[in-house]
Amino acid sequence: MAIVGAGPIGLAVLLTAQFYSPAQILMIDRDPNRLEVARRFGATGCIDIGRADPVAEVMKLTEQTGVDCAIEAVGIPATFELCEAIVAPGGVIANVGVHGVKADLHLEKLWDRNIAITTRLVDTVSTPMLLKTVRAGRIDPAKLITHRFQLSDVVGAYDTFGRAAETHALKVIIEVA
Repeated sequence: MAIVGAGPIGLAVLLTAQFYSPAQILMIDRDPNRLEVARRFGATGCIDIGRADPVAEVMKLTEQTGVDCAIEAVGIPATFELCEAIVAPGGVIANVGVHGVKADLHLEKLWDRNIAITTRLVDTVSTPMLLKTVRAGRIDPAKLITHRFQLSDVVGAYDTFGRAAETHALKVIIEVA
C-alpha cells in the first residue's frame, strides 16, 4: 500500500493501516521531516517527491505492479492523479483528502484495470473501534502531537501550525487549564 501525504491525516492512516499487516507501507511526501516521522511510525519505505519520481519509485518497489491500495491524504489534484498512476490492477484508490477543486479521473487509463475508488470524510463510524485500540495501547495518538499552547497563546498556535513545514508541526494542542 502507499499513502500519499505524510501530514497528520496520512500519518494517522499509517498508524491504523498497520492493523491490517500489509506487506509494505510506502509513504509519499515532499517534506523530509514528515517522512522521517513516517519511518519512526512504521512506514517500510519513504519516497521524497522532491528527490525522486514517485511513480518510478513505487513501480521499482512493487516489481512494476503498483500498490494494492493507494490512499490519497492531501486533497489536491496532483496527489489524486498520483494515486491513479500507482494503483495496481484490481486495486483500490481510497480518497480521504478534502478536495477544494476538481481532480481529473483518468478513465482512459483506468477503465480496463478493475480499479475501485472510495471516498470518505471523517465521521463517527470508526470512533468506537479507535477508542478501543487507544485503550488497549495499540495506538498512541499522542505521537501526533508536536506542540502544546495555552489558550492565551492561540495566535502563536495558529502561527506554528500555519508554518508547519518550518516548525515541524503535526498536531497542535491548545490547552484550556
